[in-house]
Amino acid sequence: MERTVAARIVFMTVADTKAALAIAVAKNPGYTSFEESLTVMAGADPVPVRELADHHGGRLHYMEFSEPAEVTVEYTATVAGKAEPEEVTLADLIRYVRPSRYAESDRLLPTAYAEFGGLHGVELLQAVRSWVYGELRYVSGSSRGTDGAVETLLHRRGVCRDFAHLAIALLRSKDIPARLSAVYAPGLTPMDFHAVAEAYVNGAWYIIDPTGLAPRESMLRITAGRDSSDTAFLSTVGGRLTLNELRVTAVVNGQLPSEDPARLVVLG
Repeated sequence: MERTVAARIVFMTVADTKAALAIAVAKNPGYTSFEESLTVMAGADPVPVRELADHHGGRLHYMEFSEPAEVTVEYTATVAGKAEPEEVTLADLIRYVRPSRYAESDRLLPTAYAEFGGLHGVELLQAVRSWVYGELRYVSGSSRGTDGAVETLLHRRGVCRDFAHLAIALLRSKDIPARLSAVYAPGLTPMDFHAVAEAYVNGAWYIIDPTGLAPRESMLRITAGRDSSDTAFLSTVGGRLTLNELRVTAVVNGQLPSEDPARLVVLG
């Protein structure tokens, strides 16, 4: 499968701002072809960008602005093939079963055992996905950037990151390692960066997308981490910026794959 993705971001900085982007498709040796382009302009001037390795093949692109500037970022990538499964470390499995900032599995342990007490493995994954899908309503702009899984469960609505955080927290409560992945998602409506959960069962990381808004087989990983605090597409690490424009596209060459929520799918 060949996928073409793009992102355009425009933001205004103040003086002495340092920023990091996480918008590039994660590198993986399984892809048969991989072409990409990233340009960053401050007005009419190109901005030096430093690439840093992140977890799970992800990459950060770091830049500094000594003076206030209107910055335009343009990224495109065309990727063919299927990602190879990554090496799984014991440290990862420990990290992703712990509570985290937005996936408070310790606080949701009673809920997880009340709803899924006798379930394990793949059966648990499918039950959590179905339960979150049925309990929450997808409402654009309905949550705050600081909301975690507990607030999402109380409010019963949210966006993709909220659905993913709740699924992750419930799985971790039942001792299933789970993480959040930021992805490009062909077929997503409305189009944006998308967040899904991944859970480690039977020796593999399987995608869980409780929103059901896009076929999982066409998704491309950008980065992954404990929750959305590890996967933000734009971060300031000094100074301040104002986001003025965000445009994301993601398409496949040919027909979108069909989506069966019961099928086990590995991100790639």
